[in-house]
Amino acid sequence: MLPTNTHILYSEFDYFVPRTVYEVTEMLAEYGDVARVMAGGTDLIVQMKMERRQPSYVISLSKIPALNGIKRLENGGLEIGATTSIREIYQSPISSLYACLHEACNWFSTVQIMHMATIGGNLCNASPASDSAPPLLTFDARVTLKSKTSERVLPLEHFFLGPGKTAAQPDEILTHVALPALLPNTGSAFIKIARVVADISQVCAAARVTREGSTIADARIALGSVAPTPVRTRGAERELIGQTFTPELAEHIGKLAAQEIKPISDVRATREYRQHIASVIVRDALRRAWERTQ
Repeated sequence: MLPTNTHILYSEFDYFVPRTVYEVTEMLAEYGDVARVMAGGTDLIVQMKMERRQPSYVISLSKIPALNGIKRLENGGLEIGATTSIREIYQSPISSLYACLHEACNWFSTVQIMHMATIGGNLCNASPASDSAPPLLTFDARVTLKSKTSERVLPLEHFFLGPGKTAAQPDEILTHVALPALLPNTGSAFIKIARVVADISQVCAAARVTREGSTIADARIALGSVAPTPVRTRGAERELIGQTFTPELAEHIGKLAAQEIKPISDVRATREYRQHIASVIVRDALRRAWERTQ
């Protein structure tokens, strides 16, 4: 038997390269479930080679400038186009202000994949192990979904429904990811545990903390590879707000966060290992995020 990475594409399909978002939405309205949108193709092509997906139509987003790039919004926030590559985000001086997103992009597989993979593709793949999702969740990111006749904006937290499942309808395309402006004295951090650098995470965690003097005024904690979707640990977040930060508090919150997750055992790690290491990396991410508030 040939190795998986030597597979060719056996099934036939029509390939389109539209130039506008409207053209994409027209095609999706016509073809629906039998069409697949492709950005970098790092996931879709692999699934097609393995015959897990066999779309009749593949719609490339590679020639649509409106979907690419990073810009500051008038309200001070950030807007990232769906086809912006992970490498572009990592190298952007604007996105580096959002430290844990910057760190997550640097952890993203190999340099080759970083150049090909896109933020929209990573989110729409809806992997529980997504590296970009936990940082975006800590920044209260929102995604824009557009169809031929309408446009809607969803909190990213409501976008994920399960492994490989999102709230996007068959005729919708994710066009942008928006992050609100950073509050003063805000720090964030991302930590990933994996078997090797380029591997999918065994557990990853992102934390964002906003300080007011020595007190935690606001906080977010999100994890990947510990539940059917990337998740926030709201109970642990509530325990943080209003508290004076100490290393002991970070330790306590790490343990609380680990109690909120629902990891499984698989080929990468056991449930028990994930539960334990989640507590450790949440603690460390909080400490690092607090240091960055100063």
